[in-house]
Amino acid sequence: MSDSNKENLTKDTLFKPNPSRMEAKTATTDKAARAIMQSERDAVDAKTARLRAARLKREQSE
Repeated sequence: MSDSNKENLTKDTLFKPNPSRMEAKTATTDKAARAIMQSERDAVDAKTARLRAARLKREQSE
């Protein structure tokens, strides 16, 4: 490593600071909410695909 890189390596630049208790709780809540929204979005997408396939099948048989 060059000397200029060694000077920039400190505990502040190498490690992220630990989040406060409130930040950690907020991050946990945010992660859970995003997971719920993603699962709901996946369910809607699956239902849309299923209904589209059924509609196309019905239209072909007519």
